[in-house]
Amino acid sequence: MASPFQVQKITTLTGHRDCVYTLERAPEPQKFFSAGADGMVVQWDLTNPEHGELVARVSSSVYALKYLPEKDWLLIGHNHNSLEILDLHAKAIVKTIPLPTAAIFDIQYSWERQQAYLALGDGSLVVVDLKNLQVAKVLLFGEKSVRCVAVHPGKPELALGLSDFRILILDQETLEVKRTLEGHTGSVFTLAYTPEGQYLLSGSRDAHLRVWDTEKEYQEHTSIIAHLFTLNHISFSPNGRLFATCSMDKSVKVWDAQTFKLLKVIDKARHAGHGTSVNKLFWSAHWNQLVSCSDDRSIAVWALTLKEI
Repeated sequence: MASPFQVQKITTLTGHRDCVYTLERAPEPQKFFSAGADGMVVQWDLTNPEHGELVARVSSSVYALKYLPEKDWLLIGHNHNSLEILDLHAKAIVKTIPLPTAAIFDIQYSWERQQAYLALGDGSLVVVDLKNLQVAKVLLFGEKSVRCVAVHPGKPELALGLSDFRILILDQETLEVKRTLEGHTGSVFTLAYTPEGQYLLSGSRDAHLRVWDTEKEYQEHTSIIAHLFTLNHISFSPNGRLFATCSMDKSVKVWDAQTFKLLKVIDKARHAGHGTSVNKLFWSAHWNQLVSCSDDRSIAVWALTLKEI
């Protein structure tokens, strides 16, 4: 089947001095943040992509960023032993919250509950009280890393992806485990609920994409060998009809969010894609541009356009 999309590389953003690990939305739709092994947090503008603005610099690698529009804060998970809270309006760190000495692999939050959820390399989930800016709870879920967190958009549930291959569904109120999902045969690196919350998507070191039906007690809906190597991240398009995956196999793939059918492969051979592992994606509402970052120190901006019929 021919793909309905044309893909064009708009630009390559350079300036990071080491692997780029994470991308995150910014206050305006045409802007986003990046961070990585060089400890630099940079803001980019898709309308003027040549110039990145350094907004923070920390002393160690950054795997996780989270923007809180309610406060205009950027949460920076830096792998030393703290969470930095950057006030973007004031351009100042408002708080440094001490944490266990472990990598912070993911940050998600619930503004309704005034809580941030941090996935740590020591197997713990740290809950941060966003009102008082302090650690509320530290819960240990295993001897290996908690790699990712997802917050259900409609129900009071959290999903955790672990390096011991499990996915845990927690009650958001009590943080007790409601169910354990098994099926992956490698670390679960990424989780994403569909925008309406019917499905939970998971990606793993085993290169599989698994889809779990939240309305049928998280029964497995489908399992797809999505990539050749580790599936690093899943990101939905602004309208929720598509999602993209990226992998250690250097490719980005675009999928239909209703049918879970593969629509497009973006790689080095066909589109001058990344030369090494693609770590994170950000799907911008600005002209529907898809942004990817890589161990090759670069950030690529892609335009996906529907072909003329």
